[in-house]
Amino acid sequence: MSEHTSPSLLQQIWNGLPKFITTLVGIVLVILLVLAWPLLTRNTPKYSNIDEHFKYASIGGASNMGIPYWIWRVMPVMFPEYLPTDTYKVPGEGVTQIGFMQEPDHDLPIGFAHDTYLGLDVVTNNCAFCHMGSVRESAKAHSHIIPTMPSNVVNLEAYFFFITRIANDPRFNAREMMPYIEKDLKQQGAKLNPLESLLYRYIAIPQTRALLSVQAERLKFLDDQPLYGPGRVDTFTPYKSRAFNFIVEDLPKKETQGSASDFPSIWNQGPRRGMNLHWDGNNASVAERNKSAALALVSPTNIDLDSITRTADWLLDLPAPKYPYIIDTELAAQGEPIFEQNCASCHAFGRQKVGQVTPIEEIGTDSGRLDSYTTEFASNQYTLFAGITYKGEDQRFTHFRKTNGYANHPLDGLWLRAPYLHNGSVPTLRDLLEKPENRPRNFYRGNDVFDQEKLGFVSDVAAAEGRSFFKYDTSEPGNGNGGHLYGTDLKPAEKTALVEYLKSL
Repeated sequence: MSEHTSPSLLQQIWNGLPKFITTLVGIVLVILLVLAWPLLTRNTPKYSNIDEHFKYASIGGASNMGIPYWIWRVMPVMFPEYLPTDTYKVPGEGVTQIGFMQEPDHDLPIGFAHDTYLGLDVVTNNCAFCHMGSVRESAKAHSHIIPTMPSNVVNLEAYFFFITRIANDPRFNAREMMPYIEKDLKQQGAKLNPLESLLYRYIAIPQTRALLSVQAERLKFLDDQPLYGPGRVDTFTPYKSRAFNFIVEDLPKKETQGSASDFPSIWNQGPRRGMNLHWDGNNASVAERNKSAALALVSPTNIDLDSITRTADWLLDLPAPKYPYIIDTELAAQGEPIFEQNCASCHAFGRQKVGQVTPIEEIGTDSGRLDSYTTEFASNQYTLFAGITYKGEDQRFTHFRKTNGYANHPLDGLWLRAPYLHNGSVPTLRDLLEKPENRPRNFYRGNDVFDQEKLGFVSDVAAAEGRSFFKYDTSEPGNGNGGHLYGTDLKPAEKTALVEYLKSL
């Protein structure tokens, strides 16, 4: 018998197995790389046009606030009952029913942005979320979208209700959500590759539900607050809960029950440098104002400072939109000296009191927004951006302070800033010139039809052209329409002339 016998078939298989496994593993890795490559190389969209950048560019927030794109798309289809449209509704589909504006050449509404996280396309929000409004000349006219004005038709609280309440619905799971996603993909002529489909099924859907559940817990105080209605938001209570883990239920009621305020306009930021900003004048830094506003949507660790800075630089010299309708120049000329005598010292650029804080005892307007901002909260804000630098500059907040009143703001673009006062409690400028007892106790918010006579938006109509508007009740906490008595003693003809002049600002 020969000393060297041929190996058995079993031995041959055994000897070749390591090579087979190596080859198989290599093939699997190549397949995974091919599937993962589109995800690994996916980039956040960039916009060369600054107007498009403002409306659609990400400012960060993908890692802690981003909702995967295909989940975001099917949420209104799968959970339409959580879109609270019983108090306010705009014709449209999905979140456009609560006031978000959709342009025909974009797949996301204004204020929503594409970003990327873990290789997935996710939806985040940006500055236009709160600062993009619309105006119509009549109920049948086309709405004109105006960047950087207050989001007068957006019901932001309704969106918060929507994304948090669906988190507790037992249908929010991969087994029931994936068929909706697959149907939407087919309708859009798109598809997920096998790896992306697995990520959605086993990671994206359960993690998104977990993320929204955390937000639901931190925003549960909304159920105890008066409804904001379109064009308003509680600036600081969500901030306290989400950023600093305050237990809202343990805070004094005056800090949380009447703290909703109007969205402000954000044009013409350069001339505002050095003024006391925000409604209560709690910060004199334009840069900190911009970053603190962004923290409603992002965190200090994932904010896109390049994107924020690009928008901030644009806003420095961006003029307020001019009044587009006819102005009676002769009547306006009569109103100019009335403005100079009664309003200019507090509200004209370069004047003595503009940008200064008027004590609450003097201004007399509702104190809810002022009470919501506390010294304790200000001290917590000083911890934000600690250790973070941008272009060599320390980003930590240093300017926040507690005040005792409301700031006197310039009146540029005043025609687009209705309703008036910090809490939007007076529908038109003509109403603001009346004594508080003669101002409307109830009126409707969310109508973008402009009232050229009274200077504001039409507020005495409950519904029109398929839209139903939000009834604002000045007796609710934080909604008071008292105070700011300046000009209320003028004669009717003087008030009419003053309003005509104010159209030109």
